[in-house]
Amino acid sequence: MSVPALQKAIELVTKATEEDTAGRYDQALRLYDQAIEYFLHAIKYESQGDKQRNAIRDKVGQYLNRAEQIKTHLKDGKTQKKPVKDGKDDSDEDEDKKKFQDKLSGAIVMEKPNVKWTDIAGLEGAKEALKEAVILPIKFPQLFTGNRKPWQGILLFGPPGTGKSYIAKAVATEAGESTFFSISSSDLMSKWLGESEKLVKNLFALAREHKPSIIFIDEIDSLCSARSDNESESARRIKTEFMVQMQGVGLNNDGILVLGATNIPWILDSAIRRRFEKRIYIPLPDIHARKEMFRIDVGKNYNTLTDQDFKVLAERCEGYSGYDISILVKDALMQPVRRVQSATHFKHVSGPSPKDPNVIAHDLLTPCSPGDPHAIAMNWLDVPGDKLANPPLSMQDISRSLASVKPTVNNTDLDRLEAFKNDFGQDGQE
Repeated sequence: MSVPALQKAIELVTKATEEDTAGRYDQALRLYDQAIEYFLHAIKYESQGDKQRNAIRDKVGQYLNRAEQIKTHLKDGKTQKKPVKDGKDDSDEDEDKKKFQDKLSGAIVMEKPNVKWTDIAGLEGAKEALKEAVILPIKFPQLFTGNRKPWQGILLFGPPGTGKSYIAKAVATEAGESTFFSISSSDLMSKWLGESEKLVKNLFALAREHKPSIIFIDEIDSLCSARSDNESESARRIKTEFMVQMQGVGLNNDGILVLGATNIPWILDSAIRRRFEKRIYIPLPDIHARKEMFRIDVGKNYNTLTDQDFKVLAERCEGYSGYDISILVKDALMQPVRRVQSATHFKHVSGPSPKDPNVIAHDLLTPCSPGDPHAIAMNWLDVPGDKLANPPLSMQDISRSLASVKPTVNNTDLDRLEAFKNDFGQDGQE
């Protein structure tokens, strides 16, 4: 077959469901029968894992039941304008709800990430908006009565690597007793017809059951891009369900914050964009934030860097994102290791003991040049594991890494993000 049987089966069952919904039961029955044949062919001949085979068998069972209901209906000669009930009772619906909520339960962050506001350099505007939306309503509910309500939708947008997901981790840590759902678009996507919308619906139902709740959706653009004539019916239904759940008539979303993050906000559907009441630009770090980031990333690693060194590094790294700086420091921390690997001579020195950094040892070995008067010809394989001195990170190490670690954000994307901020957002730095 030119088209895989499973793909063909899904296409047929999609059409069958559309005909079924429209009340054209003859066509629906014919398409269900064809789809079931293709599903069975896929189980038998196409390479599928046991888990996927079982999932297909479950679906085939459901479609067989539906086909039998339609056959009975047509055989009894009932009018085709009268809808055929799918035979589900309340217990079936409860079972479906439990199945979807079990699938989503893994998205609940049970263990706090231990990222605090103080771990985030700069971005005071973003932090203040999130405190207004999350922390204050929980601690002082009396402040948010009448028409004064906390924000229910906040969109974080900006270049990749600027800390949008990191801010979400801080929200999860600082939100106290709130339930934090961390969702990616893949968690809400399913190839089975109708399941994606049910996952979205059940996600919000679960959030309402566990209020106060925060739903964080990373890369929300892949889920809620602008609607077009070329998109599938399934993608359109997911967006519609998402919009209904975020701001639907008759739905009580008090105590629920939807926090979205994206690098390309301009592709979001305008109706989705409107539902995010606050749209906060997370820009590249300024010089003060970059200096603090170097300090945080170097952390407690043994180093000889001074405050002036951190200032110089911040000046030299304009255009670097927080992620770029972390990669730069990570590479620089490997420079002493590379010296150990390539060294042909070592010498005895004093320094922090490998077993206990608080104790100074006097018989350690460190790489040196062959011309050093105390040089001993040996390579790293000859050095005992507890005798190698931990070499400090130096400004020279970071300068060497700067030659190869470049920024990852280009000016074209920055211009588009700046334009989106001017049209629809606010600056997270201010």
